[in-house]
Amino acid sequence: MRIAVADDQAEDLAAMCALLREAGYVCTPFANGDDAIAALRRETFDLLLLDWNMPRSTGLDVIVWANSNLSDPPPIILLTSRDSKEDVIRALESGAIDYIVKPGDPDIVRARIAAALRRRGDGPGVEKATYGEFTFDRARQAVKYGDNLIELRAKEFELAKLLFENMNRPLSRSYIMSRVWNSSPDVETRTLDMHISRIRSKLQLRPERGVALRTVFGFGYRLDSCAEGPEG
Repeated sequence: MRIAVADDQAEDLAAMCALLREAGYVCTPFANGDDAIAALRRETFDLLLLDWNMPRSTGLDVIVWANSNLSDPPPIILLTSRDSKEDVIRALESGAIDYIVKPGDPDIVRARIAAALRRRGDGPGVEKATYGEFTFDRARQAVKYGDNLIELRAKEFELAKLLFENMNRPLSRSYIMSRVWNSSPDVETRTLDMHISRIRSKLQLRPERGVALRTVFGFGYRLDSCAEGPEG
């Protein structure tokens, strides 16, 4: 999972990223809200951890921007020294899903992050999962559509599963490659394009089957649900 952390206090930022990396997350640090917003224009994250008081764009400014400009904004947790009842209410009403007062206990921070990701549906993978007419079977590394069982290669399965898990959510190229190929420097972007082409063909991802795999120019890919669906 990729988590963005924005905090103008360098020591707090380093400590939070260290905690996240120890827990197995990929952490991307930002020193202010403006840099976080700039990254959100071109990248995909599973969760945002934001300090409230930052120069230029505050944590609340980032929340408002994300909810106004992203079709499917990631869950956002405010991590701040402000602890009044009024501040908590204001943050939650602005769109934050949780509020942690600094210094947060590491175990509690990890638990709240895990809870936020579970709410979004980004928890540990299960053996079988169904999305519309498509059923993913991890044990058989295959996808069932109707009476057809479509076998996929390992990376094809992980890529297709990631797209279906994030239906209607645009995913950046770097996000996909970090999730499927662990950001290996040996993986070229054409490898991703080739795998996209394969799963589009093998799974026949087209509107009449209820989904459409689209290219988001200059960003990445998005799997959209379509109203047509299979004829019943």
